[in-house]
Amino acid sequence: MGSFAWMVAAGVAAVVASWVLDAVVRLVWRPRAIAARLRAQGVAGPDYRFFFGNFPDIRRLRAEGAGVVLDVSSHDFIPMVQPHIRKWISLYGKMFVYWSGAKVTVCLADVNTVKQVLSDRTGMYPKNLLNPYFARLLGKGLVLIDGEEWKRHRKVVYPAFNMDKLKMMTTTMTDCARSMISEWESELTAAGGASKDGSAVEIELSRRFEELTADVISHTAFGSSYVEGKQVFLAQRELQYLAFSSFLSVQFPGSSYLPTKKNMKTWSLDKKVRGMLMDIIKSRVANKDADGYGNDLLGLMLESCAAPEHGAVAPALSMDEIIDECKTFFFAGHDTTSHLLTWTMFLLSTRPEWQEKLRAEVTAECGDGEVVPTGDTLNKLKLVNMFLLETLRLYGPVSLIQRRAGTNLELGGGVTVPEGTILTIPIATIHRDKEVWGDDADDFKPERFENGVSRAAKHPNALLSFSSGPRACIGQNFAMIEAKAVIAMILQRFSFSLSPDYVHAPTDVITLRPKYGLPVILRRLNL
Repeated sequence: MGSFAWMVAAGVAAVVASWVLDAVVRLVWRPRAIAARLRAQGVAGPDYRFFFGNFPDIRRLRAEGAGVVLDVSSHDFIPMVQPHIRKWISLYGKMFVYWSGAKVTVCLADVNTVKQVLSDRTGMYPKNLLNPYFARLLGKGLVLIDGEEWKRHRKVVYPAFNMDKLKMMTTTMTDCARSMISEWESELTAAGGASKDGSAVEIELSRRFEELTADVISHTAFGSSYVEGKQVFLAQRELQYLAFSSFLSVQFPGSSYLPTKKNMKTWSLDKKVRGMLMDIIKSRVANKDADGYGNDLLGLMLESCAAPEHGAVAPALSMDEIIDECKTFFFAGHDTTSHLLTWTMFLLSTRPEWQEKLRAEVTAECGDGEVVPTGDTLNKLKLVNMFLLETLRLYGPVSLIQRRAGTNLELGGGVTVPEGTILTIPIATIHRDKEVWGDDADDFKPERFENGVSRAAKHPNALLSFSSGPRACIGQNFAMIEAKAVIAMILQRFSFSLSPDYVHAPTDVITLRPKYGLPVILRRLNL
């Protein structure tokens, strides 16, 4: 027995020694070695801190900016959203190294290097998925998957977003917007807005737009309505805040499987979302007719699931994959567009001269409030398009994206980074780079897009609001058409200005939003 006990003890000691050695390599030796190697190539950055990396520094800098309130004429929310990026660029340049826990992270704020990464078609820069909570929120759909999986999913999903389909969807978008606008008119009437004294009503727009865009994605992609899918959106909103709360925390290996309060809440919400999506899918399957499952996104996915291509051994998408794509589009399809609408209305509320310019264009091309815009008339709204693009430049819903080095590879300037390096692309910071956008980069100036996106800056790929390259957002045309339709219909019927209660404090919770909402004073136009 004694010798057996010694053997067990020796085995345990060997395992512990191996674990300690591995920890020393990963948490001490490797970060120091990589930092030295990058420094020798001219890439510096803040010092690595054992285990936690630079997360404490980032949290501290963000906390310092959390109470900042901007003047409505200022668009510089970087000290609130990306204070560490601004500080470290000023110290170390547009390419610097910092540490997400013990994981090496290289910030790329140079547009040429960003183009190299985003335009790659070889798969050398896959999506970075460090946060398991984010996967629960979005599902492992088009936004997060890579390689052959991504190609297979895209082949199924892409036809739902071609321009002919989008023009057909415009009617649904305007129907949803008309329903929202009818509510506003009822509120104005109740407040005496029908009288000649110019009565007005205050409306908080960010919540209204969240509901509107949720209704649009429900109708256009899933053949349901916001009312039917409301619980999905509410559950996803909770998942969104849970995911964001873990962004600046070190994720222990296996920690997402522990029955912590946060994990149990996440599992419960995820189960709830999947169950509700399955109910929507079952309803569609039960109502299949001679023409199939329908011509929207869900219908196309179900067709691919039920009828594999000739010679295929399995459906194009499994049922679990269809559920993940539904999660992706339920969230990504409405959240970003709602914030684009919110920030567009904020900017229009502070610029009455632009409000008048756009209203004149909408009236000329689409007609007055009695005429509903169509896909063809919306395409003629050049000034509205310019205004939306400048809104995306300064208040793009996604302020930062990440990729990962799929192998040891060389970035711009001959800098070599090791496999697994996280590559951070700070979109909001790049969109304010005066070397790229000119000395007026901090100013709101829609005219810069007069000759198109590629000529708006000194670099043709400088606008990154929908990313760029082969992995650019598949829904960008959908979002732009929806935004044009909604803004045009509002301009046809109302004038508006910021409420005195508005507080200008943009905040980032995965997507950029006004921290305290967007209250505006709404008035009916004298048509």
